[in-house]
Order: sequence, then structure tokens, then C-alpha cells
Amino acid sequence: MMTKRLFIPALLGALALAAPARALDLTQMTETERDLFRAEVRAYLMENPQVIIEAVNAMEQRNAEAQAQADLTIVSDNAEAIFSDGFSYVGGNPDGDITLVEFMDYKCGYCKRAYTEVEKLLSADGNIRFIVKEFPILGEQSMLASRYVIAAKQIAGGDAYKALHDALMVFNGDITLPALARLSSTYGLDDDAIRARMGSEEVTREIAETRALAQTLRITGTPTFVVEDEMVRGYLPFDQMQMIVDDKRDEG
Repeated sequence: MMTKRLFIPALLGALALAAPARALDLTQMTETERDLFRAEVRAYLMENPQVIIEAVNAMEQRNAEAQAQADLTIVSDNAEAIFSDGFSYVGGNPDGDITLVEFMDYKCGYCKRAYTEVEKLLSADGNIRFIVKEFPILGEQSMLASRYVIAAKQIAGGDAYKALHDALMVFNGDITLPALARLSSTYGLDDDAIRARMGSEEVTREIAETRALAQTLRITGTPTFVVEDEMVRGYLPFDQMQMIVDDKRDEG
């Protein structure tokens, strides 16, 4: 069903098509003229209902284009924080010609779906630099997981981070300290050291800086991707992701 917010601009567009320009100033009409005008418009729209749909589609297209242009600007203005913050994990091909950034949350179902698509893309392409932004927004378990993997990265490096990240992206149970301890044991990591680091200022700073960046970029959900200069909000299947990457290469 069309919302009132969408219907009103669409109806105004339809009015412009349905009535002569001089009749659009409703404040200059008498009550009789206004009633006649309303009747004419109603009759026109009943005979041509596609006008409203066309107006809504045109408005949505303009809004999408405006959003895309705003995203281009905001990505450009914050490029250093997005692509070179100095702490986010960098994987894939670090020297790749295309950079893909993902803001993600370990409790996000769509992030878990996107994980498979992203891994497929990185494997199939081989020339993509992939940056992970820890953006825990779905509760205490999300925050616990992010603190854990960031602490592990700071202590044991990027390979340990990637192993834990992959494991948590396919993990469907509750994220608890005992569950994380089992992961540490699986990958031969010092769980006591990681746990001691999780509440540190260094870990808190990474999360806070990424959260501030997300707010600047007007990111409110996960997953959200940045592909070079373009922001993509939400889950995308592999073929659409590959299409965007190919388009970026063509533009380059």
C-alpha cells in the first residue's frame, strides 16, 4: 500500500498533469471552482491511475540518485578513516586494485549470509583488498564477540583474527565467554591473555572509532559495504557484488 508520505508528492505531480497551470493556485479559487477542480482531478485519476504510479516511481528514482550522490561525497570526505584507519583487519589481496569494506556484526543474520558471498567473491576474483569494520550493534553478544576478536588481533595478529572471524561468522549458538574460550583452544591462542585484553582502552578505542565513522557515514544497519567510492547498504548476492566490482574496474 502507498504511504501518505509517498502519496502526497505523487498526487501533486498528477495534479500538474491533470489541470491547466492557472488552476493549480488553489488559494485563488472559489469554493465552487475548487469543488469542480477536485472532481476533474478525481475523474482524471480514475481514468489514468498509472499517473500516480509514474509519479511515485519518478520520485523514488530522484531520491535514490540523491542518496547515491550524497554517499559519493561522504565516502570521499572520509576516505582515510574508511580505507586506512591503521587498525581494521585487511585481508583478501592487500595489494588488490579494488577495495571492499564491510561494516558487520557477528549476531547479524544477513552478515552471516553475506559472509559466504564475500568469501566466494574474494576467492573467485583474487584482486580485491578486503577490510573488516567491527560494528557491534545488536546487543551484548555482538559486543563480546567484537572485543574478543579485536583483542586476539592485537595480541596474535591478523591470521588469528581471520580464523576467529571466520569461525564466528558460521557460529549459530550463543556467544559466551566459555564458547570463546573453546575457540581460543581450537586455534591454540592464549585465552587468558585475550580475555584480559578485551576490556582494554585499546580495544575500546577501535570500537568507538568505527562506531563514530559509521555514524558519520549514516550507517544504521549491517551489513553495509563500501566498494571504492560507492556505499552499498544491505546484503547482496555474489553475482551482484561481482557486477559492482567489475563496474568499478571499468570506471577506473
